[in-house]
Amino acid sequence: MDLTDIKAAARKAAFIRRKSAFEGVGPGQSAHLSEVLAGYRGVPVAAYMPIRTEINPLPAMAEAAAHGPVGVPVIQGEGLPLEFSRWEPDMAMRSGPFGAQVPEVDDYFDPEIVIVPLVAFDSDGGRLGYGGGFYDRTLERLRARRATLAIGFAFDAQEAESLPLETTDQPLDMIVTESGVRSFRR
Repeated sequence: MDLTDIKAAARKAAFIRRKSAFEGVGPGQSAHLSEVLAGYRGVPVAAYMPIRTEINPLPAMAEAAAHGPVGVPVIQGEGLPLEFSRWEPDMAMRSGPFGAQVPEVDDYFDPEIVIVPLVAFDSDGGRLGYGGGFYDRTLERLRARRATLAIGFAFDAQEAESLPLETTDQPLDMIVTESGVRSFRR
């Protein structure tokens, strides 16, 4: 089995765990994320519009937007880093690639904090995404410009004992779940 097959199997198992967690968790999923972001009031942050069974960051995003810029990812094309367009609660949105909503009018900026969706994570801050490499390329680009905090946001059930990672996979600085926060020293 090659690395592509190993990653596909890890994603499949993680999607099953995530779906189960999504179905079993009620409101308050983003309470810990709100607490973390409260410590960075006014710092430009990017998060994501949840799709399918992703944990919902919208309440924390709305709180952060009251204090500073918040953006959501806009895919520019295959093999390219993401751009982040300014988002505000109740603004006009349109459908973007993969079914995620993006602002009707783009207003791009570079965030200093990126809330990263994921399929699975490990105890060392490793992240398994959807396989397109968008966040890895984006974090590499942002981190080359200045310190950028990457915060994975996931359900506890998405933790894997180990992940098939590559040298191009960008590590998380922190993981926030419905039950708590873990930081990783880099």
